[in-house]
Amino acid sequence: MLPLSRREYLAQTSCGFGALALAGLASQNARAAAPTNPLAVKASHHKAKAKRVIFLFMQGGVSHVDSYDYKPMLDKEDGKQFKFDDARVIANTGMRGSTQRVMKPLWKFAKRGQTGKQASDLFPEVNGVIDDLCFIHSMSTEGVAHGPATLFLHCGSTNFIRPSMGSWVLSGLGSENANLPGFISIAPSYGNGGARNFGNAFLPAIYQGTPAGRAGGTAADATIRNLAPGLSTSATQEHFDLLRELNAEQLKAKPGDAELEAVAASYELAWRMQNNAPNVMDIAKETKETQKLYGIGEKATDNFGKQCLMARRLSEAGVRFIQVTYGDNSANPAWDQHSNLIQHGTHAKAVDKPIAGLLADLKKRGLLEDTIVWWGGEFGRTPYAQQNGTGRDHNPGGFTVWLAGGGFKPGFSFGTTDEFGAAAVENKVHMHDLHATILHQLGLNHEKLTFKYAGRDFRLTDVHGRVVKEVVG
Repeated sequence: MLPLSRREYLAQTSCGFGALALAGLASQNARAAAPTNPLAVKASHHKAKAKRVIFLFMQGGVSHVDSYDYKPMLDKEDGKQFKFDDARVIANTGMRGSTQRVMKPLWKFAKRGQTGKQASDLFPEVNGVIDDLCFIHSMSTEGVAHGPATLFLHCGSTNFIRPSMGSWVLSGLGSENANLPGFISIAPSYGNGGARNFGNAFLPAIYQGTPAGRAGGTAADATIRNLAPGLSTSATQEHFDLLRELNAEQLKAKPGDAELEAVAASYELAWRMQNNAPNVMDIAKETKETQKLYGIGEKATDNFGKQCLMARRLSEAGVRFIQVTYGDNSANPAWDQHSNLIQHGTHAKAVDKPIAGLLADLKKRGLLEDTIVWWGGEFGRTPYAQQNGTGRDHNPGGFTVWLAGGGFKPGFSFGTTDEFGAAAVENKVHMHDLHATILHQLGLNHEKLTFKYAGRDFRLTDVHGRVVKEVVG
């Protein structure tokens, strides 16, 4: 009988951490079996303002002109026909200056906070902490459709297989907690980019993100798969000791084998995760007051509230990069209102209180100052109507994101779109620039954070990107 391959052996084992190893989970721990520890904390390129990132991904594209980018011209010219350079029309026909009907915001704008920032009624709870936010109104990106634009948001490329931003961050800084993955994606979408949105691509497998649940699922589903041992404590210990010995022998025979080292490291991590991750991810340990802050227990906000609270617990525990996705697994995800834009209100209600609660909780605990909270989607939406006149199309040429904490200027707005909100015109910020700026705040030089593959040095920002120093303190 031929001996089992490593993959076959892992597939047949009933141990939870064996299955985790097969999934290629990341580890940061010092391990006896491997000669090096690729996830040990690493020195940054320069002094960092932030230690970690919580990315709140609004999948599908929130309408900036209905939320944070105030354009009086839309009310004034509502219903009138104007010519716009529509990204989808240009992509399909090459034609510029297509005629479109202007559509006014469906939510009322007013000055908010002590800064008097213009924001609509769409996110009333976040408006209550608006002075903590740094807005970039002049964003632009690549890709007209969700698939390429989502990949570009996460990986800096619209089609090529590239490492996700979380993997780059983990590879550059290592991880702060030996008992948890350094990169966790809560409720990730498996549409429009799929697992590539948290994948390691050609980076060592140890830097791959760990998914917890999937988009559209409940918070109860947002757990790490195969975490339960499946065996008694003593049997699990014996199983693990044997696997560690076998791994040590293989590593001696094949020193420097990155894939083998990653598998061995994942065993080690999984062993510790079984004893630590359930406790960290158990939001029931939080006080009723804290749970209420996130909207937990309320029908509209319970699910996303639990996911945001889990993100806070993970960040507090030292996880380097955490993504929380509000979306689903369809081709036209949650915020993608080509018709019936009023549905934005339903989605906003689900995320508004949890996000405001997360910001308030981080600030209260002293975590916001060294945690970057990044909110946004893969693109914005057009200032003109689409289809039956009640929705908006994709707009990669001009949209808004906001950031909080981590050295970003609070109560600050940067860049502008044109008078209709159709395109970025002043202080333009490309997605490559945003990536470079977030890396900079983490102490990473985007031009130095490289990995040699197929004969060339690759980086998240490719050969582009600049640090937008105007938005950081």
